[in-house]
Amino acid sequence: MRIVCLDLEGVLAPEIWIEFAGRAGIPELRRTTRDEPDYDKLMKYRLGILAEHRLGLPDIQEVIAGMGPLPGARAFLDDLREDYQAVILSDTFYEFAHPLMRQLGWPTLFCHSLATDAEGKVTGYHLRMADQKRQAVNRFRELNFKVVAAGDSYNDTAMLEAAHGGVLFCPPENVAREFPQFPVARDYTSLRAEIDRAFARAA
Repeated sequence: MRIVCLDLEGVLAPEIWIEFAGRAGIPELRRTTRDEPDYDKLMKYRLGILAEHRLGLPDIQEVIAGMGPLPGARAFLDDLREDYQAVILSDTFYEFAHPLMRQLGWPTLFCHSLATDAEGKVTGYHLRMADQKRQAVNRFRELNFKVVAAGDSYNDTAMLEAAHGGVLFCPPENVAREFPQFPVARDYTSLRAEIDRAFARAA
């Protein structure tokens, strides 16, 4: 009864907002949870910039349609699911993630949703629940799962702390420095090895 909880962006897929920022020519949108740990503050900042540039959900979806998972992500996930249950816990939105989930073989995804008007303008967002990553890990533990979690950013550290074992995957130096208790993996081979070791310790 072992389950792996993975972040999406930065672990299995590129950072959607960074990709969109580059293609739209709006460097301000490169800001992510690696830079700003307050998710609500970050999203209000993003929505303000989208409104300023008159950009809506269709513009963002067009970029995502041209993206794919990170190289090796699908093979890593397929291999992982042969031995463990796997759930993606992400602070992205279902409206963003659908094409990426198809390319990853439709893994289970828990994330949030966007609010849009009739013209496709993003007017707000709906959190599935506050602190959803940590809460999900806690509920899995209550169901008697051994849980190992992996993420790359500030908004992943709560679920890493709640799990039986946590791994940082290609984190920025500021995150790795502030959370030295978590081992760091820089590729999928080492990430799988750290996950296996964490389960062995939790046995």
